[in-house]
Amino acid sequence: MITCHVKYVIDPYQLPEFEAYCKAWIGVVRRLGGTHHGYFLPSEGASNIAYCLFSFPSLADYEAYRQNALSDPDSVALVASVMEKKFILSYERSFLRPVLS
Repeated sequence: MITCHVKYVIDPYQLPEFEAYCKAWIGVVRRLGGTHHGYFLPSEGASNIAYCLFSFPSLADYEAYRQNALSDPDSVALVASVMEKKFILSYERSFLRPVLS
């Protein structure tokens, strides 16, 4: 299993837009074969940092998801909304290997 961890720098004044984006992406990831572990939005501390975690059985499955997302209508619309509204300022992606009991 490979888990993708994404750290977002967001516009804190557009938190409702970012939250709607998050909820929609959870469904896209699940529909395209992943397991979404959720988004984690600012509560205390920094008001412009958010995180998400989602997993795929392998890196190859993640790469297939990325390829499929390029032509998925929901995915394309979500990316367009970010470009238009600019509620995500930047992000960084890391890949992790979980240790489970």
